[in-house]
Amino acid sequence: MDSKPLRRTLSVLVDNEPGVLARVTGLISGRGFNIESLSVAETMDPKESLITLITTGSPQIIEQIIKQLRKLINVIKVVDLSEDDYVEKQLVLVKVRAVGADRIEIRSLCEIFKGKILDASPRTYTMEFTGNEKKIRDILLLLDDFGIEEQVSTGLTAMSRTRLFKRDRKEKS
Repeated sequence: MDSKPLRRTLSVLVDNEPGVLARVTGLISGRGFNIESLSVAETMDPKESLITLITTGSPQIIEQIIKQLRKLINVIKVVDLSEDDYVEKQLVLVKVRAVGADRIEIRSLCEIFKGKILDASPRTYTMEFTGNEKKIRDILLLLDDFGIEEQVSTGLTAMSRTRLFKRDRKEKS
């Protein structure tokens, strides 16, 4: 009996050294699994980085990925945020066709979704939105009616509502 694929948000604390990200992503892609979203940044400790990645697989596959990640030399800790209460954010920049009366409506949508107009030309607005995936999906759906000319987004970044990574502890778990 096949288990239903799960979409999981993993937080991976690693040594901030060259090649670590390649080893982490290579481990996952090398086993034939996709990384749907990836975000990496240095932590408060410049010797460490935090990788947030989203992947999908059966419970057994996710468990295997986590176990394999924990075996990598430069991995300090791996946490499946999906098993906990967490907050997430994503940033999207979107350039929308904005002419005539549409400009007022687009500005209004931008305000409702707490976005920012970063650039205005005579025929476009370039806007910034942050939020969870649902919020981003909703605003893009509404803006699509005006004609999205270009969009780029960051990977999702997430953090547990509880403290998972202590700065003074460098242990495998």
